[in-house]
Amino acid sequence: MIYDRIRLLREKSGLTQADLAKQLGITRSGVNAWEMGISVPSTQYIVELAQFFNVSADYLLGLEHTATVSVEGLSDREIAAVIEIIECYREKSTNQ
Repeated sequence: MIYDRIRLLREKSGLTQADLAKQLGITRSGVNAWEMGISVPSTQYIVELAQFFNVSADYLLGLEHTATVSVEGLSDREIAAVIEIIECYREKSTNQ
């Protein structure tokens, strides 16, 4: 569910609810309500959350298990290395 993903992404980023609220220009209680499943972020905030955490809106909504990785600032060689690492993990997962 979206509330689990928001909390997980926030915690992985080392942010408090207050930190995330400040980044989004909302109250801490608003973030708390999302994480408790009391309310759901509006479309505007789903987009902002996706951009902030570098994931897709589909991922936040639980429609896919794919996260987005920004390769901005990396050289072509570095991008190729990242892709190679991902492929190694995929092969490892299918061989187990």
